[in-house]
Amino acid sequence: MDVKTLCLGVLTLGEASGYEIKKAFEEGPFAHFHAAGFGSIYPALNKLSAERLVTCSEETQAGRPPKKVYRIAPAGMAAFREALGKEPSGDTLRSECLFMLFFGHLLDGAQRRRVFERYLGTFAERVSRMSEIDLSELPGDRRFVCGFGLAVYRAAIEYMENNRDLLFDEVADPAPKTGGGQ
Repeated sequence: MDVKTLCLGVLTLGEASGYEIKKAFEEGPFAHFHAAGFGSIYPALNKLSAERLVTCSEETQAGRPPKKVYRIAPAGMAAFREALGKEPSGDTLRSECLFMLFFGHLLDGAQRRRVFERYLGTFAERVSRMSEIDLSELPGDRRFVCGFGLAVYRAAIEYMENNRDLLFDEVADPAPKTGGGQ
């Protein structure tokens, strides 16, 4: 989905500033399955405003510039529902850590361990943060998505803990003499 659709989705939950929308993708309900940053959120909000799919008002703040608060318009809700009616594209896992570990035999042991431990730590942190949510208070669809995220992170932790020997107990493979290959 494009960032405009992601922003509309967040705004179906209630009014929000661009910062609050970003937080929904960093720490909020979407953090475990989508990402969006300021560089894409604010242009998307400007386009949504121009298309009259959202409204924007400014709220004064003590000692700060006014805060822009966005609300989904009826046309925005219709556009969001239409977007939800499309077939989703397949999921893609993007991970710099996995890419680096794929070439772990080219890393020194300390660097390989740092990458592994940091990656394991991110999953543990996500499980900890998501475990604080009382799933019973969520509607079924949100309970399903949050529970799915917890299951994936827990499975990743279990796999990493049970298979760390593949990275650390074996002698590192020598660097290949030519490019190519698996």
